[in-house]
Amino acid sequence: MGKENNKSTKKSKWDNPGCYTPCGIGGQALLEGVMMRGKKSTAICCRNEKGETLLYTERNKPRTGIQYKMPILRGIISFFISLFSGVKYITKSADVYAGEDEESKIGPIGMLLTVLISFVFAIALFIALPRLIHWLVWDVLVGLSNLVENSIYILIISLTDGLIKVLVLIAYMWLTSLNKDIKRTYMYHGAEHKTINCYEHNLELTVENVQSCSTRHDRCGTTFLFYTIIVSIIVITLVLWGISFTGFNVELMKSITGNDILGTLLYNIINIGISILCVPIMAGISYELLQLVAKAPDNKFFLIFKAPGFALQALTTKEPEDEMVDAAIKAFKTVIEMDADSNIPEKDFYEMLYPEARKWLLDCYEKAGIDDESEVDWMLCYVLEKKRNELRTVVKLSKEQTQKLKECAKKRADGMPLDYVTGESFFLNNKLFVSNAVHLPRMETEQVALKAIELIKEKGYKSGLDLMTGSGCIALALKTETGIDITASDISDEALEVAKKNLEGKATLVKSELLDNISGIYDIIVSNPPYIRSGEISTLANEVKCQPLISLDGGEDGLDYYKKIALVAQNYLSDGGAIVVEIGHDQASSVKAIFDAGGWKEISVFKDMSGSDRMVVAFKG
Repeated sequence: MGKENNKSTKKSKWDNPGCYTPCGIGGQALLEGVMMRGKKSTAICCRNEKGETLLYTERNKPRTGIQYKMPILRGIISFFISLFSGVKYITKSADVYAGEDEESKIGPIGMLLTVLISFVFAIALFIALPRLIHWLVWDVLVGLSNLVENSIYILIISLTDGLIKVLVLIAYMWLTSLNKDIKRTYMYHGAEHKTINCYEHNLELTVENVQSCSTRHDRCGTTFLFYTIIVSIIVITLVLWGISFTGFNVELMKSITGNDILGTLLYNIINIGISILCVPIMAGISYELLQLVAKAPDNKFFLIFKAPGFALQALTTKEPEDEMVDAAIKAFKTVIEMDADSNIPEKDFYEMLYPEARKWLLDCYEKAGIDDESEVDWMLCYVLEKKRNELRTVVKLSKEQTQKLKECAKKRADGMPLDYVTGESFFLNNKLFVSNAVHLPRMETEQVALKAIELIKEKGYKSGLDLMTGSGCIALALKTETGIDITASDISDEALEVAKKNLEGKATLVKSELLDNISGIYDIIVSNPPYIRSGEISTLANEVKCQPLISLDGGEDGLDYYKKIALVAQNYLSDGGAIVVEIGHDQASSVKAIFDAGGWKEISVFKDMSGSDRMVVAFKG
């Protein structure tokens, strides 16, 4: 890519191009997109109905045979390859343009029909129509074959054919440019030319630099069409002259049919067939002429040969919008990268290569103000159904995975916590199902659970109550680590459904407003009650505010639930039993005082890993 950074003051002016270095990359304008083709790869960059930029890439089949080096023959091969690949790429861009409307997509059969219809249309427009016109004029109205020798007749009709073809071509290009969609395609054509010109003139590939370059280019398909018409005049004239020496001419057809008009008509129909058979030869010669003129020095002499093609390009290239230029640059750069690195895999529209997906997700997080790169990995783990250490083995995301990633990223950017986006969370060594019906497990709460586990093992406790269980994370951790008989309670039916999925029969579930419906006696009670002050909830981050209000609001001072728990919880504890409650970082003294007033003993405050006060432990008095 070093060439791109070598800035120059040269600009690609078609009337005075100046010195430049031709590159081996060509292009094609598509429906809302651009195709760029290099020696080893092809890239298409299109925009869908949502304005999203989509990229398609493929590896080109090697052209290593001798047939690709032989003059004329290589042009014929290139003609047919360009014909079918061009229709293929237009079809792919049309499918993107159609969006999610499956009925509007072309498909393989539609593509074949498109090729056939295009071929028939081209023959009718550029071969049959000129013949029909000059037959009506020269043969029916003028009777030219009766006025001049056969050789002169052949020359005149060939020149007439060429002139009519040029006029038809100009009229066709002008009329199509009046169509809104085709005009936009011509604008993408301009973007393609500008991008190649920018690169060939050693300018850095930026939108600004590309826009400063010309929409005209030496190797344009429009110029190729013009050369083909000129070549067709020469080739058809020579072929008809050559055939005339066998005795085949217009007079022979008249004598066979016994009618001048019918004979000349039949003669011209046969000439149409001959012209069709000559198309590959004309394409091969035109290809060589295009390559020769494109490599010729940029001076006034050779401008004579280039000017007609440049003039026609004024009809098929229009000044592009910046987003069109951006698409052309992306396709061009992708080809450069793939040609330089054979390990870069192909990808279809709506797929993403893994590095591309990760960068895209990082950009989304940055725009959303989320500064947590590890979340990017966890998001990708969820979408790809991989472990974190397996991500490096991923090559690309499928269409379905890409769509899932974009949907998840949008939810996260809108403020939804990652765990709600993925529907899963992790607590100590357990993977949990979560929904927006429950408060999300946090690392601080893990410290509370670990303290409870420590007490259970130390005291030999046999039974426990997870009060206000939510997702059931604490109950599951206690059961998994100690085997204790555990009961989990919550007032929310939706929360109990989540806990049920996570606990899978490992605990007894009870619907209860605090301890109202609790009837057993337990050795330990553990709880993470709501402790946010009501007036502070509106100031919380979106990721917290979107969680259930019932799990956040602890009343005016944030202590409502501690007061209720401390008042009655001893009635549900065995002698020597303990309670462990999570607290806010600034609530230690208040909660400790509440439990002290409730007759609890051995009241202690413990910190979390960050050094903040996080839990109060008290024993039955």
